[in-house]
Amino acid sequence: MIRLLHLDGSARPGRSGEHAHGSHTRRLGARFVARWRRLRPQDPVVHRDVGQAPPAPVDGRWVHAAFTPPAQREPWMDERLAESDALVDELIASDLVVAGVPMYNFGMPAQVKAWIDNVVRVGRTFGFDRTRAGAPYWPLLAGQDRRVVLLGARGDHGYDPGGRLEADNLVERGVMTPLRYLGIEAFDCIAVEYDEFADARLQASLASAEAAVDALVDRLVAEAARRAPADPAARVAS
Repeated sequence: MIRLLHLDGSARPGRSGEHAHGSHTRRLGARFVARWRRLRPQDPVVHRDVGQAPPAPVDGRWVHAAFTPPAQREPWMDERLAESDALVDELIASDLVVAGVPMYNFGMPAQVKAWIDNVVRVGRTFGFDRTRAGAPYWPLLAGQDRRVVLLGARGDHGYDPGGRLEADNLVERGVMTPLRYLGIEAFDCIAVEYDEFADARLQASLASAEAAVDALVDRLVAEAARRAPADPAARVAS
């Protein structure tokens, strides 16, 4: 069984192709999950729409509570961290994170950054000890074979590695850097471009991204099947 966490980060509520002014990342995320469910209907999927219901941003009370040892926390601290705890629990419980993260002004949406700030938690997703030899920080999610699929959308074009605007793309790096800090190392990135042009290039980019989503799902499902242990009952029957 592979547990999916599906995150939607777009502020747009609908999907492109179905709703006026709909989101391309919601379209790609829904396509990924639908294809995955067809191929592996036994796998549970948790959907978290941070675009429509953003987590509360980190503030001084959150920081005070998070860096207070659990045994010393006052009731208000547990209350302040309750949403963060739920988000961390969802991340820890997942094997595959499918995240729709459109580009807003060269970076990720504020609501996605709020999610990241809430899941980067001392004592839960990373460790910290000033007396530790070497670096005082270490990842708590390392070695768990967790994978993140980033599904993006951009108004202009040329943001992929080697492209004309690669240096201006702060989305993938902005998401991958803090998640790598937690110990997650496997990432796949697919994005739609040319949104602002709204012409044949956008349609071609959408078609290419959808084909890439289908191919990625098929590859990951095939890899999961190869890793799965043989069914003992099947061995006995043979």
